[in-house]
Amino acid sequence: MIKKESSNVARLRRHRRVRKTISGTSLRPRLNVFRSNKEIYVQVIDDEKMVTLASSSSKALKINGSNVEGAKKVGKDIAEKCKKLKIKTVVFDRGGYLYHGRVAALADAARENGLEF
Repeated sequence: MIKKESSNVARLRRHRRVRKTISGTSLRPRLNVFRSNKEIYVQVIDDEKMVTLASSSSKALKINGSNVEGAKKVGKDIAEKCKKLKIKTVVFDRGGYLYHGRVAALADAARENGLEF
């Protein structure tokens, strides 16, 4: 009998494969997304210095429920924080998730508010 791997194990495997090629620098940091069942979290990371430059989440913004509208608010918030830090371009790291739904909504909102991927 073949044992099926869990969806989170598969996501982590995809994430490791993507992270082999994606890395954030001080000029172009990495925009990392983590999506749980209830919340969505995003960080802007400089991998050379191993420092988180900015972060935002639906939990920090006190958004109730995990939905596309909440992800858009988080995307807008992270874009505004990046503007304050004078960060214009980032490398998008979807964290092994499909570019669909909340992840796509967050990315689109960040782009609409001035971030370039």
